[in-house]
Amino acid sequence: MSKVVTNKIKKSISELVGKTPLLEIVNYKKQHQLEAEIVVKLEYLNPANSIKDRIAKAMIEDAESRGGLENGVTILETTSGNTGIGLAAIAAAKGYKIRIYMQDGVSEERTKVIRAYGAEVIPFSDVPEVLETIEKTEGDFVEVINVFKKTVVEKEENVVFLNQLENEANPKVHRETTGPEIWEDTDGHIDILVAAVGTGGTLSGAGEYLKSQNPNIKIVGVEPGVASIATLENPEIPEITGVHRFSDVGGERVPSNVHKDVIDEVIEVETSEAYEAARTVAQSDGILVGTSSGAAIWAATQLAKRPENKGKRIVAILPDTGLRYLSTELFE
Repeated sequence: MSKVVTNKIKKSISELVGKTPLLEIVNYKKQHQLEAEIVVKLEYLNPANSIKDRIAKAMIEDAESRGGLENGVTILETTSGNTGIGLAAIAAAKGYKIRIYMQDGVSEERTKVIRAYGAEVIPFSDVPEVLETIEKTEGDFVEVINVFKKTVVEKEENVVFLNQLENEANPKVHRETTGPEIWEDTDGHIDILVAAVGTGGTLSGAGEYLKSQNPNIKIVGVEPGVASIATLENPEIPEITGVHRFSDVGGERVPSNVHKDVIDEVIEVETSEAYEAARTVAQSDGILVGTSSGAAIWAATQLAKRPENKGKRIVAILPDTGLRYLSTELFE
C-alpha cells in the first residue's frame, strides 16, 4: 500500500502552540444578569496547558536563532510554574537540557509536571542569596532575578538564561499570535481586552497589536489586591499565583515587559474573588481554569456591570487549567 502524504500530521508539539479558541460564557452571563458579552480565550488548550507555551516556544526559538543553544548548553529559567512547564515540554521535544528554578509555595502539581518532562527543578529556597532577597524585599521578583543572574547565571558556564521578565520574545509572540488570533476570531469586533499581569508580555503584546488595529479598544490589566499579597508578617496569605502588582510600585520593580503605556485601566482582584469566579464558571459553563483566570473573569464581570459597557464585547484571557490547582484551596 502506498503511503498517503498529508500535511495535517504534526511532527512536534511546538507546532501545536497557539490558535486557541474563544468561547462566550453564556450561562455565566445569564447567571450574573450581565448586559455585556464576556468572551474567554482558552489558553489551557495549548499542548502543555497554559498561555506560557507561547513564550516558551518563542524564547527557545529566539535563542536558537542567536546560536545560543549549542550542544551541551543547559537552559535556565525562573518561574512560578507555567513558564517552567512550557519550557520543559518544548525542551523535551527539541532535545535540550533544562533546569527550572521554582518559586516556593506554588501548587505541587507544577513541580511534578516539570519533572515529568525530564527537567531539573530547584526551589528558590535552595539558593541562599535568592531566598535572602525574597525575604528582604518581600518578594520583589525583579530584584530576585537580578540577584539570580549574579549568583547563579554568571557563575556557571554553558548555560542560557531565557529571563521571561526582560526577554523581548515574550511580548513579541503575543503581538504576532495572541493579538491577531483575537482580532481574527472576533472579526475585529472587540471593545475591551482583559488579562492578568505577571511578566507583562501577554497584555503588552496582545494589547499593542489590538490597538494598532483599533486605537479605541480598551486594554485592562488585572493585579492582586493588597489583601492578597503575602508578607513576612502574614506569609500564609493565599496569592494569585504568577500575578503581581505593578500600578503602585517603583519603576525599578516593574518588569521591562510591562508596557504601561498600552494599559488603559487596572483592576484589583482579591484571591477570594478570583476563587469565586473560577468556581462559578466551572459549574456554569464547564470551564476548569486556575486562579489567575478566575481573576480575569472577575475583572471582566465588573466591567460588564458598568452601564457604559452595555452591549459591548469583553475578551478575557484565561491563562491555564484548573487541573494545576487541585492540591490548593481553589476548588475546596
